[in-house]
Amino acid sequence: MNKFKESSFKIITYTASLFTIIILFGIIGSLFYGGIPIFNIVSIKEFLFNPAWHPTSDPPDFGILSLIIGSFLVTLGALIISIPLGLGSAIYISEIASARMREILKPIIELLAGIPSIVYGLFGVAFLSPFLIKIFNIPNGLNLFSASIILGIMVIPIISSMSEDALSTVPKNLREASLALGANKWETIIKIVLPAARSGVLTSIILGFGRAVGETMVVLMIAGGAAQIPKGIFQPVRPMPASVAAEMGETVVGSSHFHALFGIAIVLFVITFISILITEFVVGRKMK
Repeated sequence: MNKFKESSFKIITYTASLFTIIILFGIIGSLFYGGIPIFNIVSIKEFLFNPAWHPTSDPPDFGILSLIIGSFLVTLGALIISIPLGLGSAIYISEIASARMREILKPIIELLAGIPSIVYGLFGVAFLSPFLIKIFNIPNGLNLFSASIILGIMVIPIISSMSEDALSTVPKNLREASLALGANKWETIIKIVLPAARSGVLTSIILGFGRAVGETMVVLMIAGGAAQIPKGIFQPVRPMPASVAAEMGETVVGSSHFHALFGIAIVLFVITFISILITEFVVGRKMK
C-alpha cells in the first residue's frame, strides 16, 4: 500500500511538472509565433531603435525605442524610490526593531504586495496626480514622475521582504564579534551584516526590477500614454506593457500592428528572462 501511494505521488508530481513545462513552452512558442512576422516588415534594428511608434498611420511606423526608454525610465524611477525605502525598512525590521514592533511592521509592509494594481492606479489618478499638479504647477499629473512613485511603492514589499529574510540569515556571531571589537550598531550593520547578505539583497532588487518593468495597469493609468522620449520627469510616457494593453483590443488579428504588439511582448520577455538569469547567477554564487 505504501509503495502504491509513493508511486502515485511520483506520477502526480511528475505529471504536474511536465504540464508546467509544456504550458511554459506553449506560451513562449505562441509569443514568438505571433511576434516574428513583424520582422518581415521591419528589421530588428529599425524595430528596436526607431523612436516613432505610429502603427495606424499610412505608412505605419513600428519603432519601439520610445516605449523601451519609457519603460526603463519609469522602472529606474521606481527603483530609486523603492530601494532606499525597501532596504531601509528591512534593516530596521531585522536589526533595530523590537520583537513586538517587528510583528506589527512586517505584515503591514507585506500587505502592500496584496493590494491589486488597479487600486494603486486609482489612487494615482484620483489623489497623486491632482496633488502633483497643485504642488509643482504642471499641466498634467499623469506622467513619468507619478508613475515612478506608484510603481516604487508597489515594489517596496518585494525588496523589503526578501532583504529582511537575507539579513535575518546572517549568523548572530558575526554581529557579536563586530560589537566585541568595538564597532557600534550602525557600523556593524553597514560593514558586516549588509555585505554578508549582499546576494539576497541584490536578488531582491533584481526581482523588483522584473516586477516593475512588466507592470501594466499602473503605467497604463498613470504614465500619460504618450509614445515619446521624455525631455523631463513631468513628461508623459508610454511603457511597453501599457502599449500592448491599450492597443491589443483595437487591432485586427493577423495585421502588422497585431504582430508588432507581439514583438513588444517578445522584448519584454527577453528583458524579464535576462533579469531571471542574473538572479539565478547571484543566487548560484551565494550557494557556492
